[in-house]
Parts: sequence; C-alpha cells; structure tokens
Amino acid sequence: MTARHVVVMITTSYPRFAGDGIGSFIAPIAKGVAARGHEVHLVAPWHPEIRLPDEEDGVRFHFYKYPPLTGSAAWGYASGLKADTALRPAAWATAPIAFAWGCLKARQVASKFQATMLHAHWVIPNGVIAAAAARGLPFVVSLHGSDVFVAERSAVAGRGAKYAFDRAGWITACSDDLRTRAIKLGAREAGIDTVPYGVDSERFAPSTDVRAAVRREFGIGDAPFIFTAGRLVRKKGFEHLIDAIAALSDVPGIRVGIAGGGDLHDELTGRAAPLGERVMLLGNRSQDDVARFCAAADIIVVPSVRDDAGNVDGLPNFALEALASGTPVIASRAGGLPQAIEDGVTGRLVPERDSQAIAAAIRDLLRRPDDAHQLGRSARAHVIARFGWAETAARFESAYERAQR
Repeated sequence: MTARHVVVMITTSYPRFAGDGIGSFIAPIAKGVAARGHEVHLVAPWHPEIRLPDEEDGVRFHFYKYPPLTGSAAWGYASGLKADTALRPAAWATAPIAFAWGCLKARQVASKFQATMLHAHWVIPNGVIAAAAARGLPFVVSLHGSDVFVAERSAVAGRGAKYAFDRAGWITACSDDLRTRAIKLGAREAGIDTVPYGVDSERFAPSTDVRAAVRREFGIGDAPFIFTAGRLVRKKGFEHLIDAIAALSDVPGIRVGIAGGGDLHDELTGRAAPLGERVMLLGNRSQDDVARFCAAADIIVVPSVRDDAGNVDGLPNFALEALASGTPVIASRAGGLPQAIEDGVTGRLVPERDSQAIAAAIRDLLRRPDDAHQLGRSARAHVIARFGWAETAARFESAYERAQR
C-alpha cells in the first residue's frame, strides 16, 4: 500500500490566476498528487499577478517575497530567460537572494507541516533549493526542459544540477530526450525515468458548436484555419510556420492564428506583415481560449526546433492538448515530439526548421479531409489512453516511493 505523504512542491512557475498559461502543467501535477490522498504544499515566488486562494483543489499555496522586489518579479514565471536562449541580467542579479529566500521558505513549510517528501520542478533552480533545504528528507526532481538547457550552457548551473542530482532520491524527465541529456549532466541512469505530462481531454475536445462560434468571431467562415500556441520564443519555431503560410499563397482564404506572447513579438509581427490578414498574432490567451481555437482549426502545427543556442522543448504540453482536441496535428521531429506522435497514424512529423515541409503537409491534409479527420480521431484516442493526468499523478507517486529507497 502506498504511504500517504506530506509533499512540499517547490516551483518557480504556477498559473497565477484562472486560465493563466504560465506553468499551466504544474497545476494538474500538484492537484493530481493531492487527489491521490497526499497533502500538498506548494512553495513558489510571489508575483504581482497572483490571484489565488490560500488553497485550491487540495493544494495549499506558500508564496515568498524576496528583496529587493519592485513592481514585477524577475525570478520565475517564464521571466528569467530572454527568448529562452539566455538568462536575463536581472535573473542573474536576483538569483542569490531569491535562492536563499526560496530555501528558507521550503524549510519553514516542511518543518511546520512535518513534510515527508520534497518535489522540485526544474533542477535549476528548484532542485538545488530542494537539495539545500531537505535536511534528511527524501526528494524528487522533475525536469521540464529549460532547466537542462541552462545547466548545459552554464558551468555554475551545471555544477548546481550535479549537486541536486547526486542528492535526489529520484529524478523524472518529461521526455526521453531530456532524460538522456540529464544523464550526460551527471544524473544516475538507474535513478531517472520518463514521466510525460498529462492532458485535460475534457477541455481539449472536438466541438462543432465551438468551431462554428470561433470562426464567426474571426470572420473566416469555412476558409482553412491553421492554429498554434506557445510563448513567442525561438525554440517554438513559429517563424517557420509563418513562412509556410507564405508558401501557401495559392490556397484561398487560408489563415493562421498564433496565440502567445513573448520576446519575439515584434520580430514575428514584421515577418508576418507582408501576409496581411493571413497571419493573426492573437497575444496571450487563456487555456479555455486555446482549447476553443484548437477545436475550431482544420490543422494544428507544432513547429518546435532546437534553437541556435541548443534549447529545445522536452515535450510541449500544447502538443498533447492539440492531439486531444481531435484536430489533425503536424509537428517537427524535435525534442520529445516523436515520442507522442506516430507519423501517419496520430499525426504528421516533418523535419524541424523546414517551412516547405510544413507547407506540403498542410496542403496534403487540406486536400484529403477524410484522412485528416482519421488522424485527429486516432490522436485523441491515443492521448486519452496514454496521457491522462491521473496516470501522470500515479507515476509521480511511484517516484516518491522510489525516492525513499
């Protein structure tokens, strides 16, 4: 029988308000662990946009402020990396004091509530915080992508990751690619496994009513609508999707919607300008809006790349959400995407950074709607069977047990 744990979950991102896309996958992990009967206390840095109760779905929140703190936060919530390729100077400057306060808060919460387990999301910085705060408690480190990239690029961060790996009872990675890279950084091969994210298959689901409503909102009627979502950073590869739409100038009325905000907004706006209304930069959107746009699309594209700095997504949660929506998906062969998508069965895989290949795949699926619909149906069935959040929570529960051995 699995022991009931008092878990202190340490993170630097969490949805700050209902529908927030920042750290959106951390919430169902924390809530899923709580739903399995464990007591969950989440420790995270304060942020001025937080609008959360003291407790939500079994997860109790403990936010810490760190001096000097001005009107915004430089620590966490996707603010530390510029375009996901380099640490911002503010993040470097803030790191020592924010680390110290995070460690202090984790220790205080663990002591007050008599924790039996620490669970750190992102080895840099939170795995290091857990290692420093543990004081004999077992802990698990979960890798999500940018943390491994930072450890690969910075000698200081690499030593921090090795410090955390050496002391962790167990390590999880959201893709096999991340697992392999973590082992190269010093994680024990026998002490790490792959735990993919789950997906909310009720929120992300086909709907003819939603499809019709969104198309009315955008004024696109029955024209081909391509959709994608994510932070506007280099590793998402959105410039290649824009170039693919340019190559499809002969497809009447084709439109692409890109939901998200980030450092590349102005660059992508300039790139899309010659295409006029064919490219819609939709800005930051709630998870509910993203789900609606997925249901309205004819095709969803996930054009991820390994960027010039070497950063790549582990397994973008948006990819799983896209598959769950029942809309046919085209994705690049980058990071963990080939793990989730079988080419020609649950989606289409194309080489990364290849706008012509993306365009050809879009054209092919638009010409063969019956085959496209079958891809969507197969993808949704596959995701429901393999990527439920309940199963993900059970895998983390197993990691807790392994961390104690």
